[in-house]
Amino acid sequence: MDAIQQHMLDTYRAARLGEPTPPPPGRHDRKTLRDLYHHWLMHPPTPKQPARGHSSPSGV
Repeated sequence: MDAIQQHMLDTYRAARLGEPTPPPPGRHDRKTLRDLYHHWLMHPPTPKQPARGHSSPSGV
């Protein structure tokens, strides 16, 4: 089931129960991506630390 089909089912269910309809899929994508971008600017990802207790890739 794709996002549009799920939205149609959720809208139908909300109408039957007298609840407000859910927002359409993709409505908040731009804001979410903008928030992620600003988060990454303030907290850049760091390289992963080697796991403890594991050997190095060379097997030494």
